[in-house]
Amino acid sequence: MNQTLTAVKADAVSCLPSVNGLTMDARVEKGRSRRATTPRSAHAEWRPPRGRDMLALIQASNQGRTEALVPIRHGRMLLSPFTFYRGAPAVMAYDLAHTPNSGIVAQLCGDCHISNFGMYASPERDLVFDLNDFDETLPGPFEWDVKRTVASIVVAARNAGLADKEARAAVAEAMRNYRKKIRELAAQTYLDTWYSRTEANALLEMVEKQHRKVAATQLARVQEKDRLAAFAKLTEVVDGQRRIIHDPPVVFRLEKGEAEIREWLTELFVAYYESLEESRRRLLSRYRLKDVAHKVVGVGSVGTRCFITYWEGNGEGDPLFLQVKQASASLLEPYLGRSEYERPGERVVVGQRLMQATNDIFLGHAHSLGKDYFVRQLYDMKGSANLEGIPAIYLTRYAALCGAVLARAHARTGDPAEINGYLGDSDAFDEALVEFAFRYADQNDTDYAAFVQAVKDKRIEARVEEAKPAKSKKSPASK
Repeated sequence: MNQTLTAVKADAVSCLPSVNGLTMDARVEKGRSRRATTPRSAHAEWRPPRGRDMLALIQASNQGRTEALVPIRHGRMLLSPFTFYRGAPAVMAYDLAHTPNSGIVAQLCGDCHISNFGMYASPERDLVFDLNDFDETLPGPFEWDVKRTVASIVVAARNAGLADKEARAAVAEAMRNYRKKIRELAAQTYLDTWYSRTEANALLEMVEKQHRKVAATQLARVQEKDRLAAFAKLTEVVDGQRRIIHDPPVVFRLEKGEAEIREWLTELFVAYYESLEESRRRLLSRYRLKDVAHKVVGVGSVGTRCFITYWEGNGEGDPLFLQVKQASASLLEPYLGRSEYERPGERVVVGQRLMQATNDIFLGHAHSLGKDYFVRQLYDMKGSANLEGIPAIYLTRYAALCGAVLARAHARTGDPAEINGYLGDSDAFDEALVEFAFRYADQNDTDYAAFVQAVKDKRIEARVEEAKPAKSKKSPASK
């Protein structure tokens, strides 16, 4: 590396260690001066470090997970190079720590790939588009998020059957928009940056005219995915009581004794209640917990403890579903230092509140029986883009949107003027990141092949779930 991570670790506690008191020009110049230590072209570099053991990194990341679910996690990673990439943030965290870094700190998503952008409802019930996964969030070099994002674009493009030249165009557009948005936000007031957000209608604007009716219908369906839809989908009446549907292997009843469940829930929700702002506490106090079940989620998260809880307010017509998800130390901490927050759940919640333009009103954290959790609404108009078979034109536009959203998140938590000074007006950084994206996507293909072989050799156990039949829904991305 051109620069060690020592300085980055020292700055990680405060994302803005030296903004106050400096003029805009001084901050821009500070960023520009960092090129002397780490040239922008250096970010094109990628070669696996000596002693790199991809399989060992994946197996180490399984520690603390429910042992019986680890084969399911591996099975989901086995489906494609893209699902492997999504499930292996620990591998890339190790790899990023062995690349040149700018030394410019911002709050990182920590697992920033294009499937971790999506839609959800703001407290005002508007549909917004933003980052939506913060399990690994931690302050660190801003380009780590950028590198994981651009590499994911190439991996996703190949997964969709697109040519490398089309993937290259998508990465270049994402970088151009990231740099353009950073420059724009560097000139704005801090409050304007904080209030800035991306409405989900931006997705409609990127769709060709002939596809907008279909896209508008899809957005309407996302808006319909609210707590009442969850009530109809996730619950049933058993012996006269409304309960969460037992639907293994995704949703299933807890096997612990009733007394142990009650102890865990009591400690958990007392701690969670205290993490909420007072007005949210009063709102939650009007609801009563009715049921809880275990839920297997995601790719990288499989094996961590995750529960869904059903609450009832003013009768059955007033349901509330909260997801309780285990939080562990960030995969970035071995390389960037321990979080300033003692509890991993608090680390996740604070990182999400910092990076997202607007947050779930029930976002909070808790500690119970030796484990940490964060809590959020399960159904709240959440939706994401279908990247399977996405046409090149839409991948490029979607990547550009993600680039701008990531820039806004970094501008909220880092110094956009310093980042702007480092990036400059030319496309030097963009070109370097394009090269890195392809080199790392090639590495991901190599790692995926090795992972598949390890499963065949029974060095790693994997269980591929049987797909449930579902109705096909065509979208502009599938045309």
